[in-house]
Amino acid sequence: MATQPYKAGIIGTGFIGPVHLEALRRLGVEVTALCDVGDRAQTVARQLGIPRAFSDYRELVTAPDVEVVHITAPNRFHRSMALAALEAGRHVVCEKPLALNTRETAAIVRVARRADTVFAVNYNVRFYPAVLELRHRVARGELGDLMHVNGSYFQDWLFHDTDYNWRLLPEEGGRLRAVADIGTHWMDTVSFILGAPIRSVLADLGIHHQTRRRPLGETQTFRRANRRQRYASYRVETEDFAHVLLAFANGTRGSLAVSQVAAGRKNCLRLELYGSKQSAAWDSEHPEILRFGQREGANQVAVRNTPAFGRGAAGFMDYPAGHVEGFPDTFKMLFRAVYADIAHGVSKSPLYATAEDGHREVAVCEAILKSHRRGAWVNVAG
Repeated sequence: MATQPYKAGIIGTGFIGPVHLEALRRLGVEVTALCDVGDRAQTVARQLGIPRAFSDYRELVTAPDVEVVHITAPNRFHRSMALAALEAGRHVVCEKPLALNTRETAAIVRVARRADTVFAVNYNVRFYPAVLELRHRVARGELGDLMHVNGSYFQDWLFHDTDYNWRLLPEEGGRLRAVADIGTHWMDTVSFILGAPIRSVLADLGIHHQTRRRPLGETQTFRRANRRQRYASYRVETEDFAHVLLAFANGTRGSLAVSQVAAGRKNCLRLELYGSKQSAAWDSEHPEILRFGQREGANQVAVRNTPAFGRGAAGFMDYPAGHVEGFPDTFKMLFRAVYADIAHGVSKSPLYATAEDGHREVAVCEAILKSHRRGAWVNVAG
């Protein structure tokens, strides 16, 4: 589906901002403005060929040549930026988590509901073809009654005590780190597949590096450390890893392991669904393949965009089998759905995560933190 020639502005130039830019350009969306602190916006705008640069996000959201605002700044800014964009009448795509706590996310939801605009939260994993196909099969009952799901989201980019990013600091990223940063992707993905929210959780959080060493100077996500770098020590207050038991609204039970100190795992989201008819499994580091398990008969491996894979992701695959569609393509497909709704009106049940979905994920995070502190099951508020 072709997008209309809407014009977008991006707030934030770190790791994820250029990912948004690339996906938008692939869709034919013109990015007219960029925003970041100090002189950084001007520098990056020149490098990326973007005509306008701002150091104040309030100028970007009110610029006449910006119709859609993409928020890719650190988490603590999401609330103020999202509200400013909504109040300026702009469509919004906000990075996850939606904000630092449910008080902030509830404020965004209230304004987004009143606004005559599209608001999306960037849970891009929904738009892997394998995830869309699994959702389709679950809805059709092809796996049977879902008994339990399990999986993990593992990375190693914070493995060393010298690895540093703003997400490590509660005042920048929130009180949860590994769970909020990547665990919410897994939880949103599984809830999306099941068509059921998480109702209660039992969580255990762990910190491997009680003290870390912070580089003196600016760093960016996934950037390799400089051997000549000088450091200052600080105490860590956010989790390196977590284990969570989950109860979903449809009765399915689940278990999730999350880690940002898992050596050798670069960006590995795994999930397994166990139904009364068969099981299904997927691994984001092998995004083209779905695996189906049988009690009797042969297990099956299905490759994306082949007959065995199915048609549940029809409309969200642009390349034939053997031509890998992965991480960057999920952004393109999510934005394609968002910009189609901007052009034609909000879908009754959009595939992308809404402000309400973003609020829900933050409520789950708050329940996880409360559960860890209490050592007991906690219901998700709302």
